[in-house]
Amino acid sequence: MGMFCRSSQSEMLEAAVVCDVESELASELREKTMAKRVQLVLNQDVSKLGKAGDLVDVAPGYARNYLVPQGLAVPTNPGILRQVERRRELERQRLAELKQEAEVTKKAIEGLKAIQIAKQVGENEAIFGTVTAQEVADALAAAINHEIDRRNITVPEVHALGTYRAEIKLHPEVSASFGVEVVPT
Repeated sequence: MGMFCRSSQSEMLEAAVVCDVESELASELREKTMAKRVQLVLNQDVSKLGKAGDLVDVAPGYARNYLVPQGLAVPTNPGILRQVERRRELERQRLAELKQEAEVTKKAIEGLKAIQIAKQVGENEAIFGTVTAQEVADALAAAINHEIDRRNITVPEVHALGTYRAEIKLHPEVSASFGVEVVPT
């Protein structure tokens, strides 16, 4: 303690510089020894990480101890990166084809006047039951000669005879609206 009392300003400045240099060296050493991220290509879908074919950055221990031994991923190299780019391009082309097909189906659906669905009728033109998405999908598929998934159809509440508007989602970016005419059997 007495040493600090007798030290001059230049000695204290030197001590501060030495401390700064030591902390810089320590941080550089930490950066070198600290694990860097490893880049992998996934072979299969991995929960909370990505889908098959995705390029991901993970901790080296996760890659070395789990992903690579389980066959869920492979380390990247220039050849694998070219394969990933080729897969992405093929996937992009496939999605563009699906969108184009959805546009053609949309034109066919919107070209229809209305599809007819026959239901039993009670008093005051009230129908028994309701019109389901499956019934609409079947009638629509028969009208345009194209398979339709009922889960993509939104049908309004139908409890009486009349014409209603239904919506179908053909692609994430393409949807069509069409008429549904409920007629008595």
